[in-house]
Amino acid sequence: MDVRRAAERYRGGDPQDGIETRHAFSFGPHYDPGNLRFGAVIACNEERLAPGAGFDEHPHSHTEIVTWVVEGELTHRDSTGRASRVGPGDVQHLSAAAGVRHVERNDSDRPLTFVQMWLAPLAPGGEPSYDVVRGIADSTPYAVPAAGAMLHVRRLAPGELSAVPDAALLYAHVVRGEAVLGEERLGPGDSARITGERGLAAVGVTAAELLLWEMTA
Repeated sequence: MDVRRAAERYRGGDPQDGIETRHAFSFGPHYDPGNLRFGAVIACNEERLAPGAGFDEHPHSHTEIVTWVVEGELTHRDSTGRASRVGPGDVQHLSAAAGVRHVERNDSDRPLTFVQMWLAPLAPGGEPSYDVVRGIADSTPYAVPAAGAMLHVRRLAPGELSAVPDAALLYAHVVRGEAVLGEERLGPGDSARITGERGLAAVGVTAAELLLWEMTA
């Protein structure tokens, strides 16, 4: 288990324009050849947007983009004509495939915080697609077959224990609260990269929310 602490994240974004970003992997001007990806996961960005702030239209390709809203409401529009508002507990998935453009904004009067995770597809190309699952339950994993990955959400009460999926590779990100994973205590923004472990459990120290990526390789 390779634990990465929140304080180790690379600070990005544009604070003057109301955008604060914390990168877990090599990203943009922050190039770290030893931290390019883990399994299919190539980015796990914590994003904070002030009211009215956002990312103007920009392109993506050959990337599976999965977004989890922590607080506030995210406005999404893309070049396929889709538009939606995404709130806490919703899973948003944009498959960029051969190419797509999109806009992400905080059009509300409240701060917006979300976690955006990018996964590399198993094969390039294809047609872009978009999906939102509203209010996903802990017992309902979200599959991203194009990347050979599955997202599990764990919401833990203090002292509650939950099994962690057995997987060749597992990426864990703590959204909020504190939890013990295996023998490691993790707090908000901490993550763990786990290889070949079986029988792991997560226990809430406080009320906690975790995102777990189960990957075959």
